[in-house]
Amino acid sequence: MDARRASVLRIGELSRRLGVSDHVLRAWERRYGLLRPVRSAGGFRLYSAADESRVRRMQAYLARGLSAAEAARAAMDEEPEPRAGVSTETVERRGGLADAAGVLAQTLDDMDEPGAQAVLDRLLADFTVETVLREVVLPYLHELGERWERGEVNVAEEHFASNLLRGRLANLARGWGQGHGPLAVLACPPGELHDLPLLAFGIVLHRNGWRISYVGANTPLEDIARTAADLRPDLVVLAAVTPERFEGLDAHVSRLARIAPLALAGAGATPTMAQANGAGLLTGDPVTSAEQMPPAGQHTQDAR
Repeated sequence: MDARRASVLRIGELSRRLGVSDHVLRAWERRYGLLRPVRSAGGFRLYSAADESRVRRMQAYLARGLSAAEAARAAMDEEPEPRAGVSTETVERRGGLADAAGVLAQTLDDMDEPGAQAVLDRLLADFTVETVLREVVLPYLHELGERWERGEVNVAEEHFASNLLRGRLANLARGWGQGHGPLAVLACPPGELHDLPLLAFGIVLHRNGWRISYVGANTPLEDIARTAADLRPDLVVLAAVTPERFEGLDAHVSRLARIAPLALAGAGATPTMAQANGAGLLTGDPVTSAEQMPPAGQHTQDAR
């Protein structure tokens, strides 16, 4: 379990990490207020990294011979202060984002559709779309893919989470072809089904004034080339999560780059392939890449 998911834990996982039974943890929570859980939409108690740190401090004081009450009080008295230069409000917002991200992950894992939708509603009300995508949705999707590869998530669970998030992103994408800004065609090469990062890229790009023509997953390069020839976009982005999706496509990619300004994106895009085929390369996470796209007339030169 990575640091992001560790920010919100069920009591069983907290117990395993600390070597303290869940009965004792609940007693410390009830008697001393040592633990400060939040409730998921499904009613589960969820514990933060701060709760874990308090228990560890209490364990250290117990080892020095303090009573449980004294150890709990000393542990809480040592609560870290916000860093200099960072406001309490900023710290609370960051903590709120991390906690909400953990609750969202739990509701998706539990296949709790109403709960997940409620958390997303709250996130989008409290934070910008860019923040929610970059710090919550995309990290969750990355982790979901890793867990699926390790066999920790079955197909039904992966499809549930992906489809729910796809629906929310689709709502954010409504009307993104309208306007008078530069036009971007976004697509994935044949066999590439993981297009949610590209969808997030398009949402942020549209919020920065671009118009979007979204072709999406698993698209033949010939069809993308025809679309580019018809629309004459200011930019075509071709994204894949593994290099294998680009294998054997050099001739098609080079032809596409001659039709319209082309940028390769995703973990599958490499500098070597981009340079060899006359394409630009978008690095970094999709949200930041979209935020950094320069205005029309500059993006072709800068991307390359």
